[in-house]
Amino acid sequence: MTKFSVNLNKFALLRNARGGALPDVTSIARRCLDRGVDGLTLHPRPDERHARAGDVRALAALVRERPGTELNVEGFPDERYLDLVLEVKAHQATLVPDAPGQLTSDHGWKAGDEEARLTPIVAQLRAAGVRVSLFLDPDPAELEAVKRVGADRIELYTESWARAFGTADEAGQLAPFVTTARRAQALGLGVNAGHDLNLANLGPFLTAVPNVLEVSIGHAFVCEAFDYTLEGTIDRYLTITRTGG
Repeated sequence: MTKFSVNLNKFALLRNARGGALPDVTSIARRCLDRGVDGLTLHPRPDERHARAGDVRALAALVRERPGTELNVEGFPDERYLDLVLEVKAHQATLVPDAPGQLTSDHGWKAGDEEARLTPIVAQLRAAGVRVSLFLDPDPAELEAVKRVGADRIELYTESWARAFGTADEAGQLAPFVTTARRAQALGLGVNAGHDLNLANLGPFLTAVPNVLEVSIGHAFVCEAFDYTLEGTIDRYLTITRTGG
């Protein structure tokens, strides 16, 4: 079974666009947990254009009330991010190589090049009991360095799969994910996945890529909620993740 974590950034973006408190991110998070999602994800960027530090603190308190659920905090591992993750004792830190003003994540770590930077950061987080996942392109050549860095998991950056889905290039784009996942698991690394996954492409991805532990989905989730309602969209994702595709 793959765990389903809802990324709430776009709800926060909508709230911030109006300058008020609606939609209430914590209230939506509670509805997601009530419906059975396994976890919540936030990516609090430095400009706080969507998720804010206060949202992270509120969701950390919420998951503490729900044994078995988790908070995953994504971000570039600067001092601001690390202080927040350690403060709230997030279950998982997903480290991404984003520039401060980047619109959205668009590449994974070159772990071999960043080994000296990442190793002490990963050690600090793990010493505090935080599981660490590195955002990674589907490239098995990076996995030995990921292992040396000390990360627990990788999160496969799935945009190339999403773009190829339904095209003649679908099989060719899927193959590197299968290879990378298998190699990671052989090295003792867990495998997560995320970015542009949706109700159409998630099932085939989970059918082909073995033993994906968790997917985090945000933008598509919000869009699909217009069609199926919040709870209806959750139900559809849980059907996919509970059956492995």
